[in-house]
Amino acid sequence: MAGLPYIVGNWKMNGTRAMLNEARAIDRAAARFPKVQVAVAPPATLLYRIRDAVELIGVGGQDCRAEDSGAFTGDISAPMLKDAGADFTIVGHSERRTLHGETDADVKAKAEAALSAGLAVILCVGETEAQRDAGDAESVVAAQIEGSCPAIDGVPEKLSLAYEPVWAIGTGRVPSVEDVAAMHAAIRAKLVAIYGEGGADVRILYGGSVKAENAGELLSVPDVGGALVGGASLSAESFLAIVGAAASLGND
Repeated sequence: MAGLPYIVGNWKMNGTRAMLNEARAIDRAAARFPKVQVAVAPPATLLYRIRDAVELIGVGGQDCRAEDSGAFTGDISAPMLKDAGADFTIVGHSERRTLHGETDADVKAKAEAALSAGLAVILCVGETEAQRDAGDAESVVAAQIEGSCPAIDGVPEKLSLAYEPVWAIGTGRVPSVEDVAAMHAAIRAKLVAIYGEGGADVRILYGGSVKAENAGELLSVPDVGGALVGGASLSAESFLAIVGAAASLGND
């Protein structure tokens, strides 16, 4: 699936059992888009139910603890996600980095734990508005990649990187196509520097106010291999419009 566009819905802290209908609708529609890899990351309370309810789409976690078990009240380990039916997990989302104080080292440990548990990983990076305005966006993201990327065998086959400019998440603001292209090229170069030839195979997703109206333009940018979608993924209709935009690009 590495060559297919990867469209992932991050439901964040949204969703009760009523959302199972949205997941089923996304799953049924996925059959119409065989050249797009589709997945959702629901809250942990719905992981098992959605895994049981769908057949075609991927289902993943939004975060995991680096340790496999222990006295960590409220946390969920990678083996627990795997046991609940997860295929992958997100790590390093800016909301985790900001609201929970997660460092690059924390994110790296989580990514390595997830990979060791048999999960694929979507690792998030991105700069703040102040960092972009100061001209530091690429250096900030490069440092995040250097500090966060897992250093164990077989990483490129199971790793996707999601570039989410913090200032674009949930704001409706989107960087220019030129800025996205420049950042994704810089990320690709950094991945190749870390992983060698394997770095060319890591999918780089764009995230940050992705919606049906801008998905086609963003997904057509070189080195944009998919999208990590927030609010627009909470409705099957709006999410599938993004999936359809990916399919219309004719990626092999």
